Amino acid sequence: MNKKALITGITGQDGSYLAEFLLEKGYQVVGMVRRASTSHFQRIEHLLDRLTLVEGDLLDQVSLIGILREHRPHEVYNLAAQSFVPTSWAEPVLTGEFTALGVTRLLDAIRMVDPSIRFYQASSSEMFGKVREVPQNEHTPFYPRSPYGVAKVYGHWITVNYRESYDMFAVSGILFNHESPRRGLEFVTRKVTHGAARIKLGLADTLPMGNLDSLRDWGYAGDYVRAMWLMLQQDEAEDYVVATGVRHSVRELLEFAFDCVGLDYRDYVVVDPRFLRPADVVDLVGDASKARRKLGWEPTVSFEELIEMMVKHDLAELQKGAQRQKVIF
Repeated sequence: MNKKALITGITGQDGSYLAEFLLEKGYQVVGMVRRASTSHFQRIEHLLDRLTLVEGDLLDQVSLIGILREHRPHEVYNLAAQSFVPTSWAEPVLTGEFTALGVTRLLDAIRMVDPSIRFYQASSSEMFGKVREVPQNEHTPFYPRSPYGVAKVYGHWITVNYRESYDMFAVSGILFNHESPRRGLEFVTRKVTHGAARIKLGLADTLPMGNLDSLRDWGYAGDYVRAMWLMLQQDEAEDYVVATGVRHSVRELLEFAFDCVGLDYRDYVVVDPRFLRPADVVDLVGDASKARRKLGWEPTVSFEELIEMMVKHDLAELQKGAQRQKVIF
C-alpha cells in the first residue's frame, strides 16, 4: 500500500516542493488549507488533480483530529506557520498561536488519534538568533531575537518533549534559509531578485533595503524538502541541521543578483530604516555534517545557481505580465 502524507502549509514554498517530491515517490498526499474567501493555490496549481485538499486550522484542534481520523496519514509534515519574521513583531500573539501552540495542538491530535504517525516539525535557524558559536549545529544553544524565533524554539522543544514523553517518532529539521522562485516577494532574496528584474526592465528606479551586512546561509528549497523526507525514513527519531555551510551577506546577494542583469546594485539600492529589525540576527551559518553523515544528504544547487534561477524567473514573469497588459490595452 502506498504511503499517505499530510502536509500543513502545502500552499507555501516548502509545501509545494514537498508535495511534488512525495508524489514522485508514489505517496498519496493530503494538504491542509485554511478556509478563505479566495484561493491561494498558485504554487500547487499544477498538482491539484493529484492532491487531496482538506480544510483545517492549527488554531482549531478539533479540525486536526478530524483530518487525522478521516485520512489516517503515515507521515505528517508541519510546515504551516506565521513565517515572516518582521510580521512577528507586529503580530506577536498570533505568531505564537500558529508557530508555537499550533505545533502542540497537532502533536496532541496525533497522540490521541494514532501515535505511530511519524511527525516532522519545521524548525528554523532563526532559533539561534544571537549566535553563541559559528557555525551552528544541533547542540548550539538557542538565543532567538524575534517573536518568530521564540515561537519556533517552543515548537522545537515541544516536539522533543512529545518524542521523549510518549515515544512518538517526532523530529525537527533546523533548516537554514532556503529559497526558490516560489519564495514570497516579502522575503529578502525574492525582494532582491524581483527588484533587480524590475529595475532592469525599467519598472522601478530604486530598491529600498535594510541591513546589508547581515550574513545568511542560503540554499535551494527543493534540496531541503528532500532532507525532511529522509528524516522520517530513519530508524531513530533525531533532529538535524540542514544547511549549505556557506555564508553570504545581503550585500553579496545584491551584487550577484544585479550582476545577473548587467547592473551595479550601488546605483539603485538605498538603505531604508523601515526595514531595520528591532533586534537583528547578524551571522547565521549551519553545520550540516550530521545530515550528511546519517541521512546522506547534500545540497545540489549552489548560491550562485539559486540566485541566477530566481532572477531569470522574475525577468520572465515580469515580461509575460507586460505582454499581457499590451494585449489588454
